[in-house]
Amino acid sequence: MARAAAVPTGRGSEGGPGVPLYMDVHDKLRAVTPEAIAAAHERDLAVKDKHGVQYLRYWVNAKEGRMFCLLEAPTKEAVYAMHLEAHGILPNEIYEVTEGA
Repeated sequence: MARAAAVPTGRGSEGGPGVPLYMDVHDKLRAVTPEAIAAAHERDLAVKDKHGVQYLRYWVNAKEGRMFCLLEAPTKEAVYAMHLEAHGILPNEIYEVTEGA
């Protein structure tokens, strides 16, 4: 049986010791297509280092117009600033999270 890849916990993984892990939520997105999401994600990747953000994973619910992003960042403000600079599609909520079992 194949083993699942480990997801960084946000405390000492990709971003270094003590870097928090965040889940942000984007609601009521319009024109949620795989192409539009991929383009926005590429713009995030282009500016993430400037804000100290490590982009780990994202999920999309196109039917409901929602997107969820898992990131490591020094602060919630860094997550917000990255999205603002990249494309202006801002999260409605940003939660600090820890990985469960």
